[in-house]
Amino acid sequence: MSYTKQPLSHEFFVKSHDILFEQGLNDIEINVLKWEDTKCFFFNGDKSALPFDIFAASFYMLSRYEEYLPHVKDEYGRFVATESLAFKKGFLQQPVVDIWAYKFKEALSLQFPEYEFSKKEYSIKPIIDVPSAFHFKSKGIMRTFGGTIKDFFKLKFKSLYNRYMVLFGLKHDPYDTFKYLINKQKQSKFKFLFFFLIGDFSTYDKGINPNNKHLISLIKHVADYSDVGLKASYFALENLLVLKKEKLKMEEIINIPLKASRQSFSKLNLPESYRNLIELEIQEDYTMGYVNQIGFRAGSCTPFLFYDLDYEIQTPLKIHSYHIMDYSLLKTNSMLDKKKVLLDVINEVKKVNGEFIPVFHNYTFSDIERWKGFKELFNIILDSVDEN
Repeated sequence: MSYTKQPLSHEFFVKSHDILFEQGLNDIEINVLKWEDTKCFFFNGDKSALPFDIFAASFYMLSRYEEYLPHVKDEYGRFVATESLAFKKGFLQQPVVDIWAYKFKEALSLQFPEYEFSKKEYSIKPIIDVPSAFHFKSKGIMRTFGGTIKDFFKLKFKSLYNRYMVLFGLKHDPYDTFKYLINKQKQSKFKFLFFFLIGDFSTYDKGINPNNKHLISLIKHVADYSDVGLKASYFALENLLVLKKEKLKMEEIINIPLKASRQSFSKLNLPESYRNLIELEIQEDYTMGYVNQIGFRAGSCTPFLFYDLDYEIQTPLKIHSYHIMDYSLLKTNSMLDKKKVLLDVINEVKKVNGEFIPVFHNYTFSDIERWKGFKELFNIILDSVDEN
């Protein structure tokens, strides 16, 4: 096999694009064209085994090359879907890197028919994001008093009534859906992954005091059945000391080394956010995805190792990119449409035997009106493993 500008003889040949031979970053002009049932770029002519440089195109997508280049950010400083090449060229809803890999496998099989490839299987990894474990409970006197005043002056008497029914133990806290989730976990062969926020209260993060005994007891209880990771607070994103403090606190609670993290608000500053995780020896991250768009931010539904473009090294940090968040499903009105959208993305992952990662919140499973029917959607995901 050769990867260069010209074939040497009759070997398996892929014509190379310049991007993998460059140092530093360049604003590359990319021409995306339709190819069979998908799209691709970095086209390379007739002699190549594939009509485009699969290595360069996959590298561009997985390294998140475009996120290092100047781009417009949203109010939280996030890279938005509409800025991405995948959104602009209409392939955000396809795991293109995985699709290309299967086509690459087909081309290799023609050249090397005796070779046996290993097989992948479709799997799921449900993420339960917990920015606040309770809606009314364990908030402290000042926050409870502030919430009461706010409800009163905004004439939210139903919320006021519910608050005190919960506080007096006459009603269940709406955000406390953990019993339901643990029961679901017991029925599934795939481990759920819960991310708890244990950072300090701030403008952005309004969780429970990390020293609260009810929260600590809850995290320990959930960790008996599922995997538990750290939901890094907003101010931990750019402050290594704050992130380290939260990591140590979580390890103290769960009594094992912290393996996985997820950034608050799904905010990523590449490469700094990932460098901080690597420095603290966190092995996996689940932030890569779009809050308000369904699709494949890195063009893949297979976990991959983060490549630091500035240092030009592959790192030990494994990126698990998520493909759908509960908030993105709120954009479709009817339950029928929500199911169709969900099944469409599941089918895309199944076609390439990938790992489907949906992000739900603990309050998504409450009786709050806007989340009506989301338990059924979650069941569709759990059942998708057993369906053809």
